[in-house]
Parts: sequence; structure tokens; C-alpha cells
Amino acid sequence: MQELFADTPDRLERLCSRLAGSEWLALDTEFLREKTYYPRFCLLQVSNGETAACVDPLRIDDLSPLRALLDDPAITKVFHAGRQDLEIFHQLWGTLPAPLFDTQLAATLTGYGDQVGYAALVKRLLAIDLEKGQARTDWSLRPLAPEQRRYALDDVIYLGEIYLRLKARLEELGRIRWLDDDFAALAAPASYEIDPTRQWRRIRGHQHLKGVQLAVLQALAAWRENLAMASDRPKNWILKDEVLLELARRMPKDKKQLGRIRGLERGAVERRGDELLGLIAEARRLPAGQWPQEEALRVRPTPEQEALTDILMCALRLRAEEQRLSPQALASRKNLEQLAAGNRDLDLLKGWRRAVVGADLLRVLEGKLWPRLKNGRLELAS
Repeated sequence: MQELFADTPDRLERLCSRLAGSEWLALDTEFLREKTYYPRFCLLQVSNGETAACVDPLRIDDLSPLRALLDDPAITKVFHAGRQDLEIFHQLWGTLPAPLFDTQLAATLTGYGDQVGYAALVKRLLAIDLEKGQARTDWSLRPLAPEQRRYALDDVIYLGEIYLRLKARLEELGRIRWLDDDFAALAAPASYEIDPTRQWRRIRGHQHLKGVQLAVLQALAAWRENLAMASDRPKNWILKDEVLLELARRMPKDKKQLGRIRGLERGAVERRGDELLGLIAEARRLPAGQWPQEEALRVRPTPEQEALTDILMCALRLRAEEQRLSPQALASRKNLEQLAAGNRDLDLLKGWRRAVVGADLLRVLEGKLWPRLKNGRLELAS
């Protein structure tokens, strides 16, 4: 395999011309985001099985040849656990490369476990131990050392072989179309668009607030999100989650009360105190009908529902074993509790999961299918 390094516009142009017309491209990225809101794109790795290359976006301002290559609908773009890589492309161009194939998702349907890591998959499928020494490297520093390039290229050289093996196995099992919806969701730009007004739900402990406190938290979290995006700074550098939570809980009315909030530094009070107090006051004036609503708290299952969940879990495990799938890839116990409680808007009742187990779980609930012991083994019988 020829290995290249594209760090000039001319080299990028030649590389993209060389890769044009490929059936598939294995892709990976290296980025940093410890000191920024958005990931800082530091390196792209790409391979088509014959050529493997690193592209240096820190040295090339115009990546349009790369965009044209990745926008080609005739080329399948292959990732492993690709959501963070795809976030970078969405940030750059507002679009995403498609069609795509994610080997982590495919591994789930081919018996290699749920959310298996790339190195573990390389080990299991190719019997190769990958070098792990560069996992915490600073990819923004130049020049890249030879061992860094080697580490980066390995992420796509073996990814291509894994893709071909998993694809062949999915075809053999008759499951090649099962992941179409999952891949389409992964390639949907809407999945990467951030709504600041919904960020309050991501703050741990928000479920302990009520009524107007949630309105205050929503306003503060949206303000912080917008400020972080505008300044490209980590959210917690502006205000930590626990500070937002305490501000929403206590709803201070003046700077004296604001200064009593634990974790809110004096400098932040001086710089942002008036703004914070204004946001809190404005949120407190909202009518109750405009307060955000917390999702219904999880109700503790009744003893009957617990027993029914156990039966559903048994059926799930039996079907998973038959299909050589991880039960966790099909549904969690919480999902089964929701099913037992009457919820039908669940992923396990959609797409390939419904075909594998969801329809049978509904039959269990209807009394048309149940686990039984036969010759010392459990099976589902009607």
C-alpha cells in the first residue's frame, strides 16, 4: 500500500484525484477540543485499500478537493464510531459525507459485541495489536513525528479490511440492509445541530428543580451555550454546571445574593453579574405556561411489572443468543420496563430490532408466546 502525506494544496489535489472513483474510503480524524467549544480539526486519515494518506488541514486552507471527494454519492465512506468525526465535517461544511458505513454498528450485528472499540476489533478480526502510545498526543503540533504518522495511518489501513469482512458477514447473514436506518440517522445533519434552549436537560441534577426554577435553568444554559459557541470556549470555562444549577435553585435577586453562590468567583460576579441577574429576572417573569417541562420521572415498576420485565428479559436473551447478538444491542432493562408499562414508542419496536425481537416481545405481552423449559433448555413457544 502506498502511503502519502498531503500538506500542500497541490498534494491534496493529486491525492483526491488518485482516490476519485474508489468504491469506498476508510476515514478517521484527529482533533483537539480541550480548550475550545468546537473540535479543532488537526488531521484526516484516508485509505481506499491501495493508497493510505494523511491530510494536514492545519497547513491547507482550501479543502474543497476533499469536500468534493467525500460528497461523491458513489463512494461509501467508512468510519468506526464515526459520530465525532462526522461532527467535524458538519462544522466545516454544514453537510455530511454519505452514504456511510460504521464498523462499530456493523460489529454489533455480526457477533462482536456492543460498542466494541477499534483496537479490539482489529485484534479479533485481524489478530493485530495496534500501537497505543499516541492516544493522548497533541495533534496540533508540527512537524508530526514518524510514529505519529504510523499511528494515524493504522487507523484507516486496517479499517478498510475490517469493513470488507464485516460487510461480507452481514451479506452472509442476510443483514446487510438492517443498518440502513442507523446509517441514515448518523448521516443526518439535524443530528449535529445544537439547540441552546434544550441544553438544560443535559445538566446533571436538573431533575431536582421544579416550575420556574427550570425556566431559569433553561435561560442560563442557553445563554452559556450561545456564549461558548460565539467565543469557541468550553462551556465549563464560562460557568460550571453546578453553578448554573445553584443559580436556578436559589434565583438570586441582587449581586449580594449572587456573591453567595458557591463556585461563582468574584470576578465572574463583577463581569457577568448584571447579565446573570437580568436573565434570572426575565425567566422568573415568564408565565407558567412557558416554563419548560421535565420529562416524567421514572415511576418505580409494580411487582407485577417487575415480574413481567423478567419474562421479557428472558425472551430477549433467548432471541439474542439465537441471532448471536449482544442483548444490550437490542434493548436495555429500562426499555423492557417501559414496554411492560405500556410504552410503545421504543427503538426495539422499530426497524431491524422489531424484526429480531420486538414483535416477539409484543406476543409475549399478548400471551401468545412464552418461555418454557424443554429437555433442560429454555425456548420460546406459542
